[in-house]
Amino acid sequence: MTRKIINLAIGKPKEYNWNNRKEVSGIGKSAVQAFKVEKLGIVDDDVANHKFHGGPDRVVCMYPFEHYSYWEEEFQRKLILPAFGENITAAGMTEEQVCIGDIFKIGDTILQVTQGRVPCVTISNYNEEKGFLKKVIDTTLTGYFFRVLEEGTIMLDSEITLLEKHEKEISVSFATQILFHQKQDKASIEKILTVDALAEEWRNRFLKLL
Repeated sequence: MTRKIINLAIGKPKEYNWNNRKEVSGIGKSAVQAFKVEKLGIVDDDVANHKFHGGPDRVVCMYPFEHYSYWEEEFQRKLILPAFGENITAAGMTEEQVCIGDIFKIGDTILQVTQGRVPCVTISNYNEEKGFLKKVIDTTLTGYFFRVLEEGTIMLDSEITLLEKHEKEISVSFATQILFHQKQDKASIEKILTVDALAEEWRNRFLKLL
């Protein structure tokens, strides 16, 4: 499938009332026609908890558009983009198609895939679906993150071009499957750790599994 941006979204953290508790989260984002990407973040976009989210390895969040039809069938309801709080919803960019370390040009930015997304209960709370988090982990349909190699602007009609396929060709899907469901697979963990572009946070996770 041709790579194509379906939606762009940004937003600052907001206060929510979930399960009778007030929580602050950056998951709620609004659609925009364009946004500016800098090395440490997207302008006018942020996360609430910088200990577990954000940072130079996780500047831009991508979620594959193809998964929305799966989730809508699963929950028998329409989901409003971006249901996962992603900055880019795109077609032709699934976790199986994209490898850690792949370098893409989107608009006039150059971005590199660093890790899959590790979801938290915020996804369930925000979408008001109690079992959402578990199902995302079970399916590994998580989305993933980019670091910024060259700053620039991404527009809704920007083209997505693969500049460089990482030589190890370890897909986001494969790495996420190992992290979530095959924690004893030492050979695969060691293989993933050979990827120089792997995000520091994920490198530490895999090292701990060893």
